[in-house]
Amino acid sequence: MSALRELFPSFDKKLLDEMEHHAELRDVKAGEVLMRKGQYIKHTMLVLKGGVKIYRNDDEGGEFFMYHLHPGQACAVSMVCAAHAEVSEVTAIAIEDSTLLYVPLKMMQHWMAAHKSWYEFVVNTYRDRFEELLSVIDQVAFRSMDERLEFYLKRQAKNAGLEVVQLSHQQIAVDLNSTREVISRLLKKMEQRGMIRLNRNLIELSKKMLEV
Repeated sequence: MSALRELFPSFDKKLLDEMEHHAELRDVKAGEVLMRKGQYIKHTMLVLKGGVKIYRNDDEGGEFFMYHLHPGQACAVSMVCAAHAEVSEVTAIAIEDSTLLYVPLKMMQHWMAAHKSWYEFVVNTYRDRFEELLSVIDQVAFRSMDERLEFYLKRQAKNAGLEVVQLSHQQIAVDLNSTREVISRLLKKMEQRGMIRLNRNLIELSKKMLEV
């Protein structure tokens, strides 16, 4: 698994060898549910290719977007749930065809004591996801919808390392707990101001917007 070694360069060689031996490589399709609310978790997942969306959902079908996972990142929620034998409070879904590495609970626990590089990775993963959640909470609590939309687009572009994000207006509306009509209107205003360029399911951010 050359991608594993390239995406996680901080892992020591022995850890990488053990991961290749004990972890399970899975290819999943876009739209596949990887973790459900109320499900017991017996492994954590590392993203090698593609992307995963983590969100909260209620009994009425409503969703609250939390964050995306990209190659080189891991799911902090699955780490916590697996380690404490708790059910998941969130749902994870593949947003594109993806390759994931599933690490079983017994190895997670063993590596925490046996490999400093894994311990540091887990701690950094908790910290990074917590900081992302704080940013989302700040946006919901203190920002208007147009400000939240701008922040959302910048974050998607930054995470993907591209100036173009591939998202439909409906996908954005779901993530921001809004409606497609509101999002389409705000995106059109942003385009008129020269902040973005709209194409079918593609949004190109201007250099000026990315620099701010």
